Amino acid sequence: MHVVKEIIWLGSSYDDLKAFPADAKQNAGFQLHKIQQGGEPNDWKPMTSVGAGVREIRIKAESGAFRVIYVANIGLKIYVLHAFQKKTQKTSPRDIALA
Repeated sequence: MHVVKEIIWLGSSYDDLKAFPADAKQNAGFQLHKIQQGGEPNDWKPMTSVGAGVREIRIKAESGAFRVIYVANIGLKIYVLHAFQKKTQKTSPRDIALA
């Protein structure tokens, strides 16, 4: 039997993701769905500066660069910690602190 992981949205992460432009929002939804099915997002990196097991989905869209920071290794849940548009090369300390 295939189990789909539940997404738990923390803080303002759901509203923040909903505010993404359509192309970035669609891509983010697709990537999260892959994780729910037990797969890996297309482009991600570990975010050890936030915590153990924390990952960042990297989304490149015509409208810009976006990030979704999540944890998926706690039971059958995916915890979305933070979603934001990336405006500089380095993730801002504010975004890391928020996550």
